[in-house]
Amino acid sequence: MKLIRSIATAVAAIAMTTAIPALAHPRLVSSIPAAQTAVQSARQITLRFTERLMPQLTGLEIAPAGMAGMSHADHSAHMAMAPLPAIKTAFSSDGKTLIATFASALPRGTYTVTWHAVAADTHRVQGQFAFTVR
Repeated sequence: MKLIRSIATAVAAIAMTTAIPALAHPRLVSSIPAAQTAVQSARQITLRFTERLMPQLTGLEIAPAGMAGMSHADHSAHMAMAPLPAIKTAFSSDGKTLIATFASALPRGTYTVTWHAVAADTHRVQGQFAFTVR
């Protein structure tokens, strides 16, 4: 009887430790440019996550910040801005880093990056941050 209890306890412990990683979601560890920073130039955005990502379900969008509540004059100036350059995305060899490269450097301004990521647990996580190009 004692042997059966010991085996059951060992099996339960193994099940608990192997189930924990399955409950985890990818988290954004870092970004380049970092959130709320000002940079001289930006030709690439790099997002590093805690887990290997599913490339077909992971991505980002970038847009000039400040659209909501913008005055008419500011909106007109925004509409006169050059369009954002084309973006090509790739993943690092370990699958944890999303790299978005622009065809040319971003024009001066503040940008919002909205990202979404899916890892092996298939739960979508998302977030956003802003940065400024001087």
